[in-house]
Amino acid sequence: MSEKETLTPISRVLSLPNGGGVNKAYVDIIINEEIPIICINKGAQRKRLMPFKVLFDNKENFWLFSGPWEYFLTGDSIDIIHEKSNTKTLQWENAKAPQKADEEEELEEMEVHEDEEDDADGFGSDYLAFTKMTTEERVECLNKDKQRLNELLLNRPKDANLITEALVDTTKDAALINHATLEEAMRLGDDEAKKLTQEMVDNTNEMVKSSAHLISEDVFNDELMNTLVEKSNGTIVQHMTRVYLNGIAFLTYYNNLVSTSSAIQKFRISFTSKYRKLYHSLLSHLSIEDINLERVFLGGMRAITPELYFKWAVGFLIHDVGKASAVEYHEGVGSYNRQIVIDHVKQGYKSIMTKTNYPMEASLITGYHHEYYGDSAGYGYFRAYLQQYKKVNPYAKQDYIITFDLEPILDYQALAYFPAKVLEIIDVYDSLTDPHRVYRKTMTPEEALVMMKAEFIDSHLKIDPILFDIFAAFIREKEKNVKVG
Repeated sequence: MSEKETLTPISRVLSLPNGGGVNKAYVDIIINEEIPIICINKGAQRKRLMPFKVLFDNKENFWLFSGPWEYFLTGDSIDIIHEKSNTKTLQWENAKAPQKADEEEELEEMEVHEDEEDDADGFGSDYLAFTKMTTEERVECLNKDKQRLNELLLNRPKDANLITEALVDTTKDAALINHATLEEAMRLGDDEAKKLTQEMVDNTNEMVKSSAHLISEDVFNDELMNTLVEKSNGTIVQHMTRVYLNGIAFLTYYNNLVSTSSAIQKFRISFTSKYRKLYHSLLSHLSIEDINLERVFLGGMRAITPELYFKWAVGFLIHDVGKASAVEYHEGVGSYNRQIVIDHVKQGYKSIMTKTNYPMEASLITGYHHEYYGDSAGYGYFRAYLQQYKKVNPYAKQDYIITFDLEPILDYQALAYFPAKVLEIIDVYDSLTDPHRVYRKTMTPEEALVMMKAEFIDSHLKIDPILFDIFAAFIREKEKNVKVG
């Protein structure tokens, strides 16, 4: 947008004459044509380019509510609306009229910073309330959420609607409380920060156990995702909550699969024809005959112990706590910035490792969940750690693909950490099926699975093929249950 291009308030464009309400035809055009809007905060001297649909989905007629932000359309955008509507009314001519000279001059002279973001913009309106709470008030909120979940665990018969709402609400609360508290902790020394966050960590761990027990009773409850979209109003927290809930459901599905069926034997039988070449590309220093299921999963493919299950669930919940600066990457128009994306992984990893007493398993999930088997598209602390290790041990080679335990990943025996590889798959899937994505078409579950296999396995091996096949079976079974229901 040129500095002197005329901006028109969106309220002037979308308002019908004589107080007749909102022009819904224009709203539909803006959404269908993916027309962005200019958001200006005069008080904070801030300007942002945002998708109309994101704001509209969060709050219909958002431009009519008073607040620090004002919303504008460019002349080019108005021309598109005009062309698509194919109408030339007096209302349109009035809407397209320039602003008053002094108002336009004020906008042009503003020193705005398009890259600056408020945390609340990405985490929803509820986030502001949590930032104003004391640590004790946040802990009390987590404690009440835990009690709410525990009461539902004891109820007989189970009320699916109450459970769904409680899981969505409590997960969102925990994500927002952790982010708000870690923001404060980052300004403190490590020891002081750990004291500040200790009760939050303890209560989050307990809440995760309660929610995991509820989810494990119905891993195919797709109503969770629908309720989340309806209730949550922050795009990042929606993503964090969906990933957490899907992650726990998948871990439960995986455990049931390998514990109660002949799944492991089936993978062993099909391994040579379906998977061996893929995995040999990762362990090319070994003979292809040496590549088997035990090379892929160090110690063998097995069920996840309850202790690891809950630690990994915490990691899924807090995996994006460092994403406050990635709002534009997540939902912006033409604003992808790889360094910002990488930074959110580093920020999250550092804050959890140094400022809290969360288990190290949760920290590693945060720092390693975009490593993509060494592909150039990946990033994270794994790369830096690998480079440092090679300097000291130049001839060392990993002899295994995936480890369930910490030591083999830290001692350079295995390429990847099991829960991080799970989170990669769920993260990509959520990105492709996210109903709030504006800069690309939202995919159906089946479309996403087909695309993931083509782009993340067949083209370049980034996600794990065996874990992906299990995840695909999980999603398809869930979709089948929804259709039957």
